[in-house]
Amino acid sequence: MDHFICPRCGKDTLKHAKGLCVTCYKKEHWKPKVVKCKRCEEMKPLHAKGFCMGCYNFKFQLQNIKNHQNKKRYNVDEETYNKITAKCVVCGFNKIVQLHHIDKNRENNSEKNLIGLCPNHHLMLHHGKHQHEIINSLKEKGFQIPENSIIKD
Repeated sequence: MDHFICPRCGKDTLKHAKGLCVTCYKKEHWKPKVVKCKRCEEMKPLHAKGFCMGCYNFKFQLQNIKNHQNKKRYNVDEETYNKITAKCVVCGFNKIVQLHHIDKNRENNSEKNLIGLCPNHHLMLHHGKHQHEIINSLKEKGFQIPENSIIKD
């Protein structure tokens, strides 16, 4: 490919097709194939594997995005996060499980400080009215709950 000045936008770039840069070519000449998406069943431009862009990203990129967000939010690697959030330590629910830092310090990521809780038990633990039920249940299961993480009545 040759270096040239695009006649449409004036950028010094690489020549693509029809005498334009890639961006201008896509704006003026490129027409993506419109198909019925396998997932949402709407007529949209084909991205890959029979899916529109949104559905493709949902199907093939969602787990990568979640792993990146968990690493950023909790500073925990993917393997540790998945192991801890496999099921709620209180009730065993395994559909939706959230990560909880026992001492409420996000910087303390030792496995002894991390537990998986279903949304109900996680909310109960953070709500003063029902917190003692969950704390008693965790203590019965052998977890060490620091006094400074308990909401006083």
